Amino acid sequence: MINYFLSIYEIRIDLNKKLLLITDLYLNDYINFMKTSRRKFLIKTGTILAGGLSFKHSLVLGSEKYISKENNVTVGAHPWIYAAELPDYDISPALDEIFQGIKFAGYDGVELMHHPLRNHKTALIISELKDRYGLPVIGTSYGADMWDQSKHQEILDDVENIINNLAVVGGRTLGTSVGRAPEKKTEKQLDNQAHLLKNIIDIGKKNGVVINLHNHTYEVEDGLHDLKGTLKRIPDIKLGPDLNWLLRGGVDPLDFIKKYQDQIVFIHIRDEFKDGKWSESLGEGDVNFRAIGKTLKKIEFSGDLVVELAHENDFDPTRPIRESLKMSREHVKKTMGY
Repeated sequence: MINYFLSIYEIRIDLNKKLLLITDLYLNDYINFMKTSRRKFLIKTGTILAGGLSFKHSLVLGSEKYISKENNVTVGAHPWIYAAELPDYDISPALDEIFQGIKFAGYDGVELMHHPLRNHKTALIISELKDRYGLPVIGTSYGADMWDQSKHQEILDDVENIINNLAVVGGRTLGTSVGRAPEKKTEKQLDNQAHLLKNIIDIGKKNGVVINLHNHTYEVEDGLHDLKGTLKRIPDIKLGPDLNWLLRGGVDPLDFIKKYQDQIVFIHIRDEFKDGKWSESLGEGDVNFRAIGKTLKKIEFSGDLVVELAHENDFDPTRPIRESLKMSREHVKKTMGY
């Protein structure tokens, strides 16, 4: 009888050793994540852990992948106001300050800028910060000269790396700008642009990330020449308009929302005075956010509404950034109902 129990004990020890070995294999694969694409990683470890990987992976990607709100609108903040003072607009050194400030201001989530997502180690830091502050990552903004065919492979490699890391931190959307050309884009350049966008959309789909067109002024000037050129080639592409850039590009934001309501999944908002200069926070300028809120409710907008503060080059802030973010958040709630 004693020998019987000893045999059972030895079997349990052997099983535990094998489980620990499998766990070590998985963790090593995860640590070396950047050596392979996310798709290769899934294939490689899926044969080892079968269903176990999908559960573990969901802990990284799943719990905050989709932010559920009663009104189906997530109100987030974009860190441009921090990036504007940093070298190359890289927010990596200010990530803790950014998460802390946006959390303090009462937002539902943060939209990142793409620079820190080029580095897998920084992506892991972002994962720790979002957990520490309870502030999910909505997605990231991104921009490149997509009309320039000679840059396509470089951009694709860059985007795939960024989207892989965006998936790691739980992001679900990428708002991309297509780049300003020296002159009005030709039909060939618009063809190039659309071809690359289709490839990026495919990469996003494989990673659970939705791509949307995020405009600056150049996409909407000249009667929406650039934007319409893309829509002609990709009619069902999602849109993430910046309402302030629309205004500065001579486009009525409310008309734009109504016209493209079925494709809008993401919106940037900013305030400005009648003279066209940005205000320090939302509510201090002359933009009618009540009208925007009514229009969004009328079309039953369901998506991400992100505050992106910006200051003129000669402007001296009168308060900490996080206070302006908080004032802006309160103004959105008061005037727009979100």
